[in-house]
Amino acid sequence: MRASLIQIAVDEGESVAERRLRAAALVREQAGSDLVVLPELWTTGAFAYDLFGSEAEPLRGPTYEAMAKAATDAGVWLHAGSIPERDPDGSLYNTSLLFSPSGEAVASYRKIHRFGFDRGEAVLMGAGSDLVTLRLPETTLGVTTCYDLRFPELFRALVDAGAETLVISAGWPERRRAHWTLLARARAVENQAFVLACGTAGTHAGVPQAGHSIVVDPWGEVLAEAGPGEQVLTVDIDPAKVAETREQFPALKDRMLGLEPPRRQDTP
Repeated sequence: MRASLIQIAVDEGESVAERRLRAAALVREQAGSDLVVLPELWTTGAFAYDLFGSEAEPLRGPTYEAMAKAATDAGVWLHAGSIPERDPDGSLYNTSLLFSPSGEAVASYRKIHRFGFDRGEAVLMGAGSDLVTLRLPETTLGVTTCYDLRFPELFRALVDAGAETLVISAGWPERRRAHWTLLARARAVENQAFVLACGTAGTHAGVPQAGHSIVVDPWGEVLAEAGPGEQVLTVDIDPAKVAETREQFPALKDRMLGLEPPRRQDTP
């Protein structure tokens, strides 16, 4: 399976409409890939909090339309990154959009863990509550977004739901780039799954982005890693390696916690 991660640069000098057109063109250039992934909140920038409200879209808004068409033109499965979604009730969500090669919307994911520590995204956007997996011909994707990467229980739940390839769409800051790489490899090792982690380049509201999108195999080996600037990271992966790894080193079978409610032990 060939996956292409589009590490698009997000800078203030380019309008959302211009970047939407450019992102669609970049997706079309990936014809020949099986799966294409865009980063988190690439329309506005993950740290451009003041744009969330003004640039929020309905689920089937202009980004939806542009990405559906691009997926069709390229003939790829497309994780179109996330957008600031405005629900009909007025609430905002950080929502990822996924399309089939025919341009059909096959899944959407509202980010569960919001970043900001009582400010920014954490107060401006609502939290999702649903796990999202998507079956492709080659593998089953587990869908997550940025700050989710710090919560291993979400990834383990996705694996329990059948995920073999964990996709992380992010707007990760440069100052915590070491965490980005470390956590992506940890999620791959502990879940014996591929990790496809796609971040943004550029600067969002004065916050330099990490870039360094990364593809990790089920043993934690880095198969490919981008640099800091805009680029497309393309890598061929063998989905069969997930089952092989889990059979050769069946650590997941030895789990003791999380499979059933723990026994209560009263103490005097």
